[in-house]
Amino acid sequence: MKARPIVYALLSALLFGVSTPAAKALLGSTEPAMLAGLLYCGAGLGAAVFRRLLPAVASGGLAQQAALTRKDLAWFAGAIVAGGVVGPLLLMLGLARTEASAASLLLTLEGVATALMAWFVFHESFDRRIALGMACLVAGALVLSWTGTPTLKSLIGPLAIVGACVAWALDNNLTRKVSLADPLQIVELKGVIAGPFNILLAWWIGAMLPAPLSVVMAAVVGMLGYGASLALFVLALRDLGTARTGAYFSTAPFFGAAVAVLALGDPLTPQLMVAGALMAIGSWLHITEHHDHPHTHDAMAHDHAHVHDEHHQHDHGVEDLGEEPHSHWHRHEPFEHAHAHTPDEHHRHRH
Repeated sequence: MKARPIVYALLSALLFGVSTPAAKALLGSTEPAMLAGLLYCGAGLGAAVFRRLLPAVASGGLAQQAALTRKDLAWFAGAIVAGGVVGPLLLMLGLARTEASAASLLLTLEGVATALMAWFVFHESFDRRIALGMACLVAGALVLSWTGTPTLKSLIGPLAIVGACVAWALDNNLTRKVSLADPLQIVELKGVIAGPFNILLAWWIGAMLPAPLSVVMAAVVGMLGYGASLALFVLALRDLGTARTGAYFSTAPFFGAAVAVLALGDPLTPQLMVAGALMAIGSWLHITEHHDHPHTHDAMAHDHAHVHDEHHQHDHGVEDLGEEPHSHWHRHEPFEHAHAHTPDEHHRHRH
């Protein structure tokens, strides 16, 4: 397994997990729908600024990323609608009609829905080890979110939350389709489109902007917990595929709870320790995966940041020469070989 994308996925989960208690602290002064909009706006504006500063302070591969293309727009538009509009709207509808204990448990279904959709709709490869690891990670999230026996007073709220999980699962799988593009551009566009939409939705239901300090704090939380987290999530998607990245991201609630223990003085409960153990087992099963067999690479042509490894043996024009990793349009000729791999962009073959 490649270590770097695993680190990206876990850092993504860490940033999002830490942002959860920070966002909860802001809810006292900000209506939930308005807060969602401010968080997305902070993510988008932060990515926009950093994306424009990066070429001035970096050179070579760090600054070279492929831009979204016209063929990416349908996938990306679907991801924005599913994850930035439908998901938050269904969640708000569900939270208003569901007990907190039941809502926390239902939200763990996002990881399950993401994996099932990746495996059976988008035909991403998996085996019993990966399925067992996913089950351990989800079980850990369920243990962590258990706050008492939940009751379902009506079906509308729980069904809306399940719908939100499915919407975010679709978002994750559609984002995988454009994951070779510049992650900062993905975050920027998602934030500046979904953020204002959610703010307008909040105004429509009667919410008002909070005090300026709360707006700034929400923007900072959004920039780190949503923007940087999403950029790292996209980088992990490139090499790990949707289900595996989603599995690592399922550790986010544990990171949030651990930070609450270390920084806020929350008690270290048996519940947290059991959840941590289950998530550690699940992560170990994924990290130690070894998937190796002869496979055929079909011909393809695309643009993304790359180095000249065994999958990128192609000719260059004068304009394409430069420090690696670099980005340019290139073609892959068909060939067959065997090595350990994950379902990244170059290994989407059937099994």
